[in-house]
Amino acid sequence: MTDLSAQDARSGATAPSPPSPPSSHYIGLMSGTSLDGVDGVLVASPGGQVLAEAYIAFAQPLRETLMVLQAPSDNELHREALAANALARHYAECVSELLAKAGLPASAVTAIGAHGQTIRHRPGEFDGVGYTRQLNAPALLAELTGIDVVADLRSRDVAAGGQGAPLVPAYHQARFAEAGETRVVCNLGGISNVTILPAAATGRPVSGFDCGPGNALLDGWAARHLGKPYDDGGAWGASGRVDEALLAALLSEPYFTQTPPKSTGRDLFHAAWLDGKLAAFPNVAPVDVQATLVALTAQCVANDVLGHASDCRSFYACGGGTRNAALMQAIAERLPGVSVATTQALGVPPHQVEALAFAWLAERCLAREPGNLPSVTGAKGPRILGAIYPR
Repeated sequence: MTDLSAQDARSGATAPSPPSPPSSHYIGLMSGTSLDGVDGVLVASPGGQVLAEAYIAFAQPLRETLMVLQAPSDNELHREALAANALARHYAECVSELLAKAGLPASAVTAIGAHGQTIRHRPGEFDGVGYTRQLNAPALLAELTGIDVVADLRSRDVAAGGQGAPLVPAYHQARFAEAGETRVVCNLGGISNVTILPAAATGRPVSGFDCGPGNALLDGWAARHLGKPYDDGGAWGASGRVDEALLAALLSEPYFTQTPPKSTGRDLFHAAWLDGKLAAFPNVAPVDVQATLVALTAQCVANDVLGHASDCRSFYACGGGTRNAALMQAIAERLPGVSVATTQALGVPPHQVEALAFAWLAERCLAREPGNLPSVTGAKGPRILGAIYPR
């Protein structure tokens, strides 16, 4: 056996020092289908204590480009690449703010979990596998921050025959499950999704899937008629009247009756989809359309809870939709006998949940531990999620 230390001593070279103990800090970054900006958290692991949080709003040109890229458009490869670079710079700005707030150097962070911006999601289609596309520039992010980046978190699950979504149920299970009761955790983002955490006695596995539109249609309609990015607090929608005939037409979308595993996005629930449904209802006032869209989101969530977790007695919401009082009330009205609250009741602010999940997934990736739940996504088995871009 060759003694490398002796060789180094004879040659005058300095023997490499033993590696430093790994850092215990991770950053999670999330920009969702609402297309409003980046939520970031810096956490201490393994306890997951949040040391800092930050939010960086998208510049309007980037937001507009991301919206256009949801569908085929002119010169989209070039536009996508430039948008990915711009997104990485927004991510890097968020990281810088997190480090400043926590008073930590970049060297104290093991990795960043950066989900990217979903612009197409078509799992299971075309060749039986399909694809999912998260716009991102993780190599640039690693270069800008000097921190390892874990990205491309959906693709491995899709390659294994899964939906690649939703990804957060594994984190919900780790953080929010309670053996003695069946709980539902619902993310009210641009798209709504539920995680069903069954009581241990039921013997059922964790399940989860996308319910349908969350804020995507609500925000788009508010932007069109109010000139604002969203209906602040849900006040405008609350002032309208639900049109039951329109609601029935919206709920006739076949996706709502598909059997899980299933996932969706702006590929289906976009402005043109809504306009197509509204063509048969030309006399419904804009404010009543907004009220009906609130009812649509609430009804599709409630239908899935009642249909797939009839023993649920505790419902916890997270995501931007929790700020819409009309939506939260509409969900509660449709779930009689169920306690409806936000994840704040479990000690986690609603706006932090998804960013925390991606910090957790980054940690799982580096530890070579699975990050998916086959019972949720339909993948062939547990898979390590993510690609690593070293600093």
